[in-house]
Amino acid sequence: MTDEPRWLDDTEGRAWMSLLAVVLVGFPQLERTFRPHGLVHVEYGLLAALGNACEGLRLSDLAGQMNMSPSRLSHRMRKLVDLGYVEITGDACDGRVSIARVTEAGREFVDRIAPAHVADVRRLIFDHLDPAQTAALADALGTVAKNLGESCPGSPAAPKGPSVPGTRPMGMHARQE
Repeated sequence: MTDEPRWLDDTEGRAWMSLLAVVLVGFPQLERTFRPHGLVHVEYGLLAALGNACEGLRLSDLAGQMNMSPSRLSHRMRKLVDLGYVEITGDACDGRVSIARVTEAGREFVDRIAPAHVADVRRLIFDHLDPAQTAALADALGTVAKNLGESCPGSPAAPKGPSVPGTRPMGMHARQE
């Protein structure tokens, strides 16, 4: 006897199709902010992750945090180094370890582009939701992200708050009045 697949019900189907729309339509729209500067969203994410790590990050830790293979990370980092946004140095305690840090030029770039990025995120997602929907979305996606993190080696863990890299990268911090 074959096991019958657990088909999606109507609500699950709507959720899945909506998520696909966000990924397939929303993310390309977000890319428009970065493309005039020669970057893609994942490179901006690397800058944001490094910007949140004052002392820099080991390349192996950065690859795990961003769920990237070492070769993919190397390719992206080479581009960011060539642009002057990132520097890679050896670790003072362990010469076998490489540490990536965002440069001042990288910080200035992110500070300049972050307002447009957050405006796009708000326009595409949060401007259409009330606070209860935003909380429900955060809870639901947090659960999914947590389970993805547990099942995929090197995947980021579920977001716990604003300190999660990419949540509020340099220049996207809440303004204190």
